[in-house]
Amino acid sequence: MTHSLTNPVNPVNPTSTANPVNPASPPSRRPRARRAALAVLPAALLTLLCSGAAPGATAPGGRPPARAAVPDPAPEAVRTDVREDARPAAPRPRAFDVAPARAALKRLLPRHAGQFTLVPDTAAGADTFTVSGSAGALTVRGSTGATLLTGVGWYLQHVAGADIGWPGDSLGMLPARLPAVPAPVTRKALVPHRYALNDTDDGYSGPYRSFEQHQRQIDLLALHGINEVFVQVGAEYPYYRALQGFGYSAAELREWIPGPGHQSWWLLQNLSGFGGPVTERLMRERAALGGRIAEQLRGLGMTPVLPGYFGTVPPEFAARNPGAATVAQGDWAGFDRPDWLDPASQVFRRLAASYYAEQRAVFGDSAMYRMSPLHEGGRTGTVDVKSAAGAIQRALHAAHPGALWAVLGWQDDPAAELLAGVDTSKLLILDGLSDRYNRLDRETRWGGAPYAIGTIYNFGGHTTVGANTSVWIDRFGAWRAKPHSALKGIAYLPEATGTNPAAFDLYTDLAWEPGPVDQKKWFAAFAARRYGRPDAEAAAAWEELRKGPYSTSSGLWSESQDSLFTARPDLTAVGAAYWSPKSMRYPADSVLKALDHLLKVKPGLRGSSAYRFDLVDTARQALANRSRVLLPKIKAAYGAKDLAAFRKLTAQWRDGERELDALVGSDPNFLLGNWLGAARSWGADEAERDRYEYDARSILSVWGRRGTSEGGFLHDYANREWSGLIGELYARRWEAYFGSLEDALVTGTVPRAIDWHAFEEEWARRTTRHPSEPSGDPYALAAGVARTLAAPAAAAVKGAPAEPPRRGR
Repeated sequence: MTHSLTNPVNPVNPTSTANPVNPASPPSRRPRARRAALAVLPAALLTLLCSGAAPGATAPGGRPPARAAVPDPAPEAVRTDVREDARPAAPRPRAFDVAPARAALKRLLPRHAGQFTLVPDTAAGADTFTVSGSAGALTVRGSTGATLLTGVGWYLQHVAGADIGWPGDSLGMLPARLPAVPAPVTRKALVPHRYALNDTDDGYSGPYRSFEQHQRQIDLLALHGINEVFVQVGAEYPYYRALQGFGYSAAELREWIPGPGHQSWWLLQNLSGFGGPVTERLMRERAALGGRIAEQLRGLGMTPVLPGYFGTVPPEFAARNPGAATVAQGDWAGFDRPDWLDPASQVFRRLAASYYAEQRAVFGDSAMYRMSPLHEGGRTGTVDVKSAAGAIQRALHAAHPGALWAVLGWQDDPAAELLAGVDTSKLLILDGLSDRYNRLDRETRWGGAPYAIGTIYNFGGHTTVGANTSVWIDRFGAWRAKPHSALKGIAYLPEATGTNPAAFDLYTDLAWEPGPVDQKKWFAAFAARRYGRPDAEAAAAWEELRKGPYSTSSGLWSESQDSLFTARPDLTAVGAAYWSPKSMRYPADSVLKALDHLLKVKPGLRGSSAYRFDLVDTARQALANRSRVLLPKIKAAYGAKDLAAFRKLTAQWRDGERELDALVGSDPNFLLGNWLGAARSWGADEAERDRYEYDARSILSVWGRRGTSEGGFLHDYANREWSGLIGELYARRWEAYFGSLEDALVTGTVPRAIDWHAFEEEWARRTTRHPSEPSGDPYALAAGVARTLAAPAAAAVKGAPAEPPRRGR
């Protein structure tokens, strides 16, 4: 989706914004054009694509292996290149290869996969599964491989009482022999489109991930009913290949294309070049990885949603291509945006055709393409937007007849002019603001164009719990039921994934539950399956979380507040990311109460990765919330020139940061070392490894150059409470700041100025190593946090003043 660097400020009219600086077919269906395109590929790439490691293998050095050539399946293989829901006629019965679904099932349930029989159901309607069977002999019938896995997911959730979350699972609590299904159950998706992944997901969730990590993500998405997945990895390669035929050298293009950590925003036409230059080897390996991801999706009957071409070009394009007209796109958060080629020109048609041909050669064809022209403040110049939109769609359909154009609903986009120029029956709007504002009428706003209700409850990968879940439930049902509803799907769009398992489970459930979801009952059931058995303390913990961070309201925000421990030091700091909520959005004591209950969960249920993650995450959030109480006290002590109180309170702050760093270091999902190690694994030599590490570090800290970090307020946008990041960056920043304030109190002078960008840039340029394995006892560390946080409450009972929780609007 979007970088979401703009928070629209008018909840009554969310299209009004201030300071807008702001995120298929199987091989048998590939046309002959793809085989012809393969013939003109460079020999090195052809070798890479056709002689890769076997599926699931890992290349030496940790880099993703090349995509192996996939033989054409039997002629009766399922067609996924043309969306059935886009056709007026009912889909014809089809058979499909169940092997990819069975392989995914073995990865998901290695001890129990043999107890499931997966049956391709040619008579079933689209997006339908049926689950039946006796103990140890279960049958799932479904319309696609992914739908079969969704049926397995339904069984685990509703019958077996186990959870495979994102992250964490309770599979260790499953009995050796799985329980019977009391009576056969059939479910059909309520909407045809179940879309996943924000445009920024690759940048914020992990631009240097392996194939196995992407494969795990696909397995989880299928298990939870998703059928359309954005594939961004390797998207730079079609640009690189195509633009060499339009006056650019390979070296020029390698300088223009950003490092993988920043490519998400290059594809959105927001920036270029930062984090590079990239090597041709890197681009080829990423393209091979992206091709494997697309094939993995097709094998399950899911749609790989590929980036489309809408006119992004390097500098001087018009000067090098007679007849071309370009529009300078101006500034995005301090970055010079790439130019926009007028889609009405003949040159655009030729470049788009070349782009799609190069894309097809590596990624194959699809039925859905992502494009958001003029994203977050792009300029139209003299271009007629209606005509441009029509030309973009015609270029897409010339390469992929009938393909669906997925466009982001964000700020003022898509504009009425764009919608007027296209066939909206071949368009899907992915609404990024569905749960953020009130008084939304999407049918009126978009003239009846089909849309998917969406949520962006996480920005930048912040490690914060919570979401507007009651808003999701209310609006999904009400918007579907309204007369002439154009709601055709759900869009799961957090800027980073893998941080909030309850939100992921609930949002994807909306598309499959036949009746209205009862929020309270859902969270009670989630608590029972999350740890593999019902437990009164677990239920109480999740009830507190439900009432607190998971019941925030719409009106201004769709995310919860971030931590002040991660904020750039200032006594008046109210948030870490400039664009995040400035105060608590729920009563802070709800998280502390939840932590107390989680610590009392029966010992026999504490061994799962789900329990460990939830315990660490809840303790982390409780400690983070405490930072919002402690900082105002430090400010008051400094203002009163009370050196003793200042020293005592800042010592408590430092202790809190050390405790937080140790706590998150006990769970593998909070380790900076994994993030940095992944980036370095893609480099061929030390210089390249250092360059990619800077790309990975900078996205978490400075984000961009000084002008963009400071003037564009990008610094700390992707802040997160990770072990290593806390100790090496955040704690050092606060230590320097508190030291300057203490010196000022002692000497009676003003605090010394600190160049924070220089401080953060020095950190981003480091190559220090950090653990990639957790250490410490999560339970003991979380219990220690609970004791630390209980001390102020005990003092309040004895008469000391206690601050009330700060609530958001």
